[in-house]
Amino acid sequence: MIYCKGTALVTCLHWLIFLLLSTIIFLIIVNFVIPYNSVYKDLSYSNKIRPVVKSNQFSVEEKPNLVKEPIDNGTPLYDKCEVIHVGFVCSGYKSNLYLHTLLKSLNFYKVNPIHFHIMVNKVSEKVLKTLFDTWNIPQTNTTFYDINDFVQDVRWVPNSHYSGIFGLLKLVFPKIIPLNVTKKIIVLDTDLTFVGDILELWRLFEKFKNKQAVGIVENQSDYYLGKNSKNKPWPASGRGYNSGVLLYHLEKLKRLDWPTLWPNVAKKVALIYGSTRLGDQDIINAVLLQHTELLYQVPCYWNTQLSDHALSYNCYNKFKIKVVHWNSPKKIHVVNKDGDYFRSLFTTFLEYNGDLLRRQLYFCGNSDRTVEEPVIDVCSEFHRAKTSQWRTLLFFREYQHSVDDSERYDVTFVAQLSYDRLQMVEELVKYWQGPISLTFYVTDPEFQQCYYFIDNSDLLQDRNNIAYHAVFKDGEYYPINILRNVGLRNVDTPYVFLADIDFLPMKGLYSVIKSHLASTQNMKAKAFIVPAFETQRYRSRIPKNKAQLLGMWEKKSLFPFRSDVWAAGHAPTNYTKWKTAAAPYKVKWEPDFEPYVVVSSGVIEYDNRFMGFGWNKVSHIMELEAQGYEWVVLPNAFIIHKPHAPSYDINKFRSSPVYRMCLQNLKEEFIHDLDKKYGRLFDNKNTSSFILNIK
Repeated sequence: MIYCKGTALVTCLHWLIFLLLSTIIFLIIVNFVIPYNSVYKDLSYSNKIRPVVKSNQFSVEEKPNLVKEPIDNGTPLYDKCEVIHVGFVCSGYKSNLYLHTLLKSLNFYKVNPIHFHIMVNKVSEKVLKTLFDTWNIPQTNTTFYDINDFVQDVRWVPNSHYSGIFGLLKLVFPKIIPLNVTKKIIVLDTDLTFVGDILELWRLFEKFKNKQAVGIVENQSDYYLGKNSKNKPWPASGRGYNSGVLLYHLEKLKRLDWPTLWPNVAKKVALIYGSTRLGDQDIINAVLLQHTELLYQVPCYWNTQLSDHALSYNCYNKFKIKVVHWNSPKKIHVVNKDGDYFRSLFTTFLEYNGDLLRRQLYFCGNSDRTVEEPVIDVCSEFHRAKTSQWRTLLFFREYQHSVDDSERYDVTFVAQLSYDRLQMVEELVKYWQGPISLTFYVTDPEFQQCYYFIDNSDLLQDRNNIAYHAVFKDGEYYPINILRNVGLRNVDTPYVFLADIDFLPMKGLYSVIKSHLASTQNMKAKAFIVPAFETQRYRSRIPKNKAQLLGMWEKKSLFPFRSDVWAAGHAPTNYTKWKTAAAPYKVKWEPDFEPYVVVSSGVIEYDNRFMGFGWNKVSHIMELEAQGYEWVVLPNAFIIHKPHAPSYDINKFRSSPVYRMCLQNLKEEFIHDLDKKYGRLFDNKNTSSFILNIK
């Protein structure tokens, strides 16, 4: 007991208050630290892992510098630098889309390096190789295998699965993956959503015993019990197993001669039960029924199945799910009482910014990386196009357009657009019947909206001769020439019409251009110019022919494009002569000329350095001039520019002296490069200041 009397009363009270406050602070600290003790414990080992600034790719031959972690409560904390091998079969436009979303979910949770082994057809190889090359996810390696090399291994199998022979090709992975690459692999369907780290699934290989060589999750429906189908299913043990997630121990399977084992079983069973209905899944179940020693049953939460008759509730009601499997032909539209919850998981990754996955948490290389001081560069956005890559997804909808000898004069309309120009696509297809190559610059959510818009448009959903590509937003400025080049390099016609999405072609322009191409003996180093006009009226009608256009021109309801604010861009077309021209006529190039042209599809690409507003098309025309191109104006062809709100980039050009300075520097650099490349020195005349008032 403390007693305070007299003059010591004040001092005594001060000590009591100090002791009380100290006790409160101590309790607060203890209450905060104890719940996070395990976190601090993990962080105590952080010196074992080195952070990295740049992304790091690894090759099959490289052996990563393994980082061993300590033992915690007797359980090893697994090496974050062990390479995990994952296989897919991907052949088709929708399959590519599903894989794109799957990769976002898988890479969101993973830490380890991953080597993807993907069996592809010709189209999917082009799409996925471009995606991986431009996405540049750290510590990712990819090997592609041509499906055509392995079709003969499964073609003989009687099969009625909706995916055809592609639904059988997962059986081939143990044959095609060499043991010097990996002794084990996880093979996945593309219609999965990960909600856990794939390393935990990889760890299950260490639980395989003796002859266990195939890890698989039990089927979560009564299909193999014969309750959900009129046809008798292939034989299986109990409910059978679902092959959407497969763990192949390759070393054991090769020892068993897997390429002989499964066909022998399948041939015998097919004689009794007929064609497979679930592809490789039926065959794997038949094999595991006869060779039970091969089976390792993977926990249900690694393949939570959402088919029409799924009983997966019994799994996810007890366990935290790790993988969602949309194994119904209806995919995410499957009817399930908890469907909205699972669809929200899928939508989260569908709209997730995949570029965030470029960030690397751990470095598994053999050398230290140091942080470099950033270089101050006011023109950095212009310069980044030299080294940066924009994640690109080609052909995100089915494209069909065959070019044979009868179509040797065929031409593709090539354009690029941002999300706010989406509705212009419907207008374009009304006027252009030929093939079109469109490149969208979008965020991940905008990409989904574009896809849904096209899928539900009466005008677009049945047009299979439109190639749709997506380049995902990254950075401040619009990478216009990068977009143009994506569209240009993915055409299959001998000629291209290089245009913009805000121009509508006259009716029948596709046929008119083909007619001129057919009557021209040689288009090498030659460009057809299609005169451009504009109207300031949002609801102005498009003239059907040249006679109507001349009448509207006379009434001043339309006029040559940008003639009032920047005549240099199109004046060399010689609109006065065009009025009365009945045959094609030649014109000479002049500085700042930027016509819309028809050229061979092998034309040199646009210069990627020009981003945003200014000189992006002028530079391309200038390089064609440096190559000695001949310029020919078509007398009975035209396009009409539709008015729209100014873009962000043109506003930036008008308001920012720094922007204009950077553009001027880039122009000088480009002209110098042309001189070195072609030996032709152009006049570095700065005319861009004349277009500050463009609306």
